Amino acid sequence: MKTIGVLGSTGSIGKNTLEVVRNHPEQFKIIYLTANRQVELLIEQAKIFLPEAVCIADKSKYEQLCEGLANTNIECLTGEDEILNLIRDRHIDVLLNAIVGAAGMQSTILAAQQGTDIALSNKESLVMAGELINRICSETDAKIFPVDSEHSAIWQCLAGESSEDVERIILTGSGGPFLRRDLSTFGIITPQEALRHPNWSMGNKITIDSATMFNKGLELIEAYHLFHLDESKIDILIHPESIVHSMIQLRDGSVKAQLGVPDMKVPIQYALSYPRHISSDWPRLDLAKIGTLHFEEPDKDRFPSLRLAREVLKMGGTYPAVYNMANEKAVERFLLGKISFPEIGNEVESALKTHKSLDPFSLDDLLSITKLS
Repeated sequence: MKTIGVLGSTGSIGKNTLEVVRNHPEQFKIIYLTANRQVELLIEQAKIFLPEAVCIADKSKYEQLCEGLANTNIECLTGEDEILNLIRDRHIDVLLNAIVGAAGMQSTILAAQQGTDIALSNKESLVMAGELINRICSETDAKIFPVDSEHSAIWQCLAGESSEDVERIILTGSGGPFLRRDLSTFGIITPQEALRHPNWSMGNKITIDSATMFNKGLELIEAYHLFHLDESKIDILIHPESIVHSMIQLRDGSVKAQLGVPDMKVPIQYALSYPRHISSDWPRLDLAKIGTLHFEEPDKDRFPSLRLAREVLKMGGTYPAVYNMANEKAVERFLLGKISFPEIGNEVESALKTHKSLDPFSLDDLLSITKLS
């Protein structure tokens, strides 16, 4: 039985993770759960899975957490420092990091330092600190198991292949809700429109990132650190149906793809059960019912996020970290109605132009970027 810690258990990935655990009680045991501020759901989850400890980052919710779990033996904690203490002090087999945004970076770094294997949904960790995390993993033998459907697909396609035989990897993306929308109307896109993803049910931030395709830019950078291929060997392809989750092309010209219904429980379960594909009752793919799959090159004018992602990879240093943080801040402002949809990309580009690179191996320097205003 594998012991699991879940960071961000009340978000979309966290809830799907607990559904995987619920379906395989003989395979997995939850040791701790953490959440940002959804205290009622955290209490409900704790009563079902009976972890050793739970932690709510928002300290104003701590009293409610303690009251809700007063009749249990579950230890209640609060604050971001206590989340880090859980990672440091509680031995587990796998940490599932589903924290959204740069806030999850330090947890990934600490888990890697502890030699704990990490099922990583928090792509921002590798975007911001990929060089540092890879160095730490090489020293501690901690392993990164990708949870994003695209990176999980590549990971599965690479199984049994020699790295020297891989010609390129191909990340697929749906193109989001505005794939066919007239570019001249992008300035009047509302947050409500941008939050209507055609295929996936996700949190607000990643849904906006899908609409701008900043999620694919972040995934490009993440893939670079996960699979150690040059940026020029990582392609992006629009695939509106979200059935082919990603592909690899080998040097003999053959292509391997991983397909499945758009359900995050599948890559989550594989990350937790690796190296096995254990049984599940998740929905099965019916290709006959789908009939046709479509692919196309992304429109660079429609999605400037992709150009910027390639530029920051070439610049290296802490430019990818700024790419991520500037996007996080711009998405916040868009959701609050303070900037227009196209201004998300404009603000990221402006931040990159004024940045002077810091040390990508310095945690202090990386944390200073998270304070970008």
